[in-house]
Amino acid sequence: MALKNNQTLAELQANHAQCGRLEWIGLRPAHRHEIEETDQAILIAGQGIKGDHYAENTSNGNRQVTLLQAEHLPVIAILLGRDVVSPRQLRRNLLLSGINLSTLKDRTFRLGEAVLEGTGYCHPCSRMEENLGRGGYNAVRGLGGITVRVVQGGRIAVGDLLVPKE
Repeated sequence: MALKNNQTLAELQANHAQCGRLEWIGLRPAHRHEIEETDQAILIAGQGIKGDHYAENTSNGNRQVTLLQAEHLPVIAILLGRDVVSPRQLRRNLLLSGINLSTLKDRTFRLGEAVLEGTGYCHPCSRMEENLGRGGYNAVRGLGGITVRVVQGGRIAVGDLLVPKE
């Protein structure tokens, strides 16, 4: 389908105003374990983040790493009547800013040395009520980020750019 200025819908969807930026990294060493924050991590192809319990579970093919959009944290806080919500409370692995993560579903992109592929939306679980209080589940609905699989492993660090592949 050709649109105005002769760009197809696929071409428009590939356009981003800027690259994203990795702001925070969190690992979950075991199920229901506290999130451990770090400034850098190693992504393992086909597994996830070294040291995260999802990397140990080979049945998590499409949910190896979870990404959250930094711009959604203030919205979630407002919906909960709070001043602040931390990425740690949402139990995601990576917090990114500057790019609409939902546009990366079914697309590959580079983050640091790694190549990732968006596999789906990261819907909230009942744990959001536990972590955020009453209404936590609904506050995160539609704002929970995306899930990805690791296509090519490598080192990532806070400050790295997320660059969509064309």
